[in-house]
Amino acid sequence: MSKTKVALLGALALGAFMATAQAKTLVYCAEGSPENFNPMINTTGTTFNANRPIYNRLVEFKPGTTEVGEGLAEKWDVSADGKTFTFHLRHNGKWQSNANFKPTRGFNADDVIFSFERQWKDSNPYHKVTGGGYDYFNDMSMPDLLDSITKVDDYTVKFVLKKPQAPFLANLAMDFATIQSKEYADALTKLGKPELIDQDPIGTGPFELVQYVRDATIRYKRFDGYWGAKPKLDVLVYSINKDPAVRLAKLRAGECQISFGPLPADLPTIKADKNLVLASQPGLNIGYLAFNNLKAPFTDVRVRRAINMAIDKKAILDAVYQGSGLPAKNLIPPTMWSYNNKVEDFKFDPAAAKKLLAEAGFPDGFETDIWAMPVQRPYNPDAKRIGELMQADLAKVGIKTKIVSYEWGEYRKRVQNGEAGMAELGWTGDNGDPDNFFVPLAGCAAARIGGGSASKWCNKDFQALVDKAAETTNQAERTKLYEQAQVIMHDQAPFFLIAHSVVFVPMSAKVTGFKMSPLGSFEFNNVDLK
Repeated sequence: MSKTKVALLGALALGAFMATAQAKTLVYCAEGSPENFNPMINTTGTTFNANRPIYNRLVEFKPGTTEVGEGLAEKWDVSADGKTFTFHLRHNGKWQSNANFKPTRGFNADDVIFSFERQWKDSNPYHKVTGGGYDYFNDMSMPDLLDSITKVDDYTVKFVLKKPQAPFLANLAMDFATIQSKEYADALTKLGKPELIDQDPIGTGPFELVQYVRDATIRYKRFDGYWGAKPKLDVLVYSINKDPAVRLAKLRAGECQISFGPLPADLPTIKADKNLVLASQPGLNIGYLAFNNLKAPFTDVRVRRAINMAIDKKAILDAVYQGSGLPAKNLIPPTMWSYNNKVEDFKFDPAAAKKLLAEAGFPDGFETDIWAMPVQRPYNPDAKRIGELMQADLAKVGIKTKIVSYEWGEYRKRVQNGEAGMAELGWTGDNGDPDNFFVPLAGCAAARIGGGSASKWCNKDFQALVDKAAETTNQAERTKLYEQAQVIMHDQAPFFLIAHSVVFVPMSAKVTGFKMSPLGSFEFNNVDLK
């Protein structure tokens, strides 16, 4: 090779390197790996956050709010009876591309029909791809709610419901209602690789996936065909590490610019660091210990109440949350409308707990397990430590426990399959409506084996109130129904409710445009670096 060609190649390589180096890149220190790249199949915030840069929904929450705004639908009409929703789709939605797919058309009604029928219809060829669980879709009884979804024309889709549902529009702004490309699905079918739709995703969102290395890195680049405001970042990187101390060290070293939840003990030093900013807001969340209501002795309400009285909640909040959590007595947080403040929490009373256990036939207690989450969440900063505190309290009333844990995906799967006796979990609201707590966490549809409910609790009176509330558009009437439902839940004690936490997001002082979401989501569309 001539010296001229060598010099030319060297110059090209240097130019490519400099272009990459000069690209505006933001690194987010994330706490875990997504289960896959299809938010229809999962209910975890880790997976939702990893998918959010890639995809859109018909409607979207306005940044930093629970207010529904336009997404892939520019406008919509609702019939007088509240059962027909007609969505008028945007004409400028474009699909991303990858090595296996180059789109020949933009987003249209066929993609909407495909995405919902994939979750709804057994006959859809993609219904069973990647396991086909669709927990959110099924736990919210969407198959019983939907009457039809029809294509009026290429840019109009009509949803007809069997009955009115007040939170329906907000539900469609949630991650399970993500829109995938039917043309991409058809192309993968011809390739004989349908599973790639959930591993190598194609979306209409502001960023497209470049590379994913499990438990290490997710790399995205700006999608220049995005229909919305052009992102200010060229490259977005998720650096994955479940250790909050490592994430904080990387933030301080400038290796990432935004980080997932810090430990409560680290908050004072973060606040004191002039190079960092600590954003915070009350969390729309709940951390809890679920009792498996299908497994003895948790089938007995006296046992569930006894455990509620045997555990010192205040000690847990003092030791673990350290001022960043409020004691929980209802499933929904006190910042949410319809919160019933008249409910009185169980008092810490080991003697009364022992008496109840004896009445239930366990004067000497029993043996069981406490499952502790392997991941950190704002609503549960340290599941293992909380488990140990519970273990010590329960031992004092004769309940001997073993602390159990698994890898996060396996943990959730086993809990949903009803294997645990007691399991630590939690929830961050996905749409700002009480329905989004009561139905996925305590509804009868979610209590099936494999369903999202960890407690497997199904109470017909509770369910009737929740169903009636969802069919009612008047918020005052809905509030009364939800207040009654909370009284039933407290009386039946399917959970030991631990805390509602404040959510903290530490970031570099160089970050601009980041808005905390009350829904716990991390979104980077409007983020920039000074």
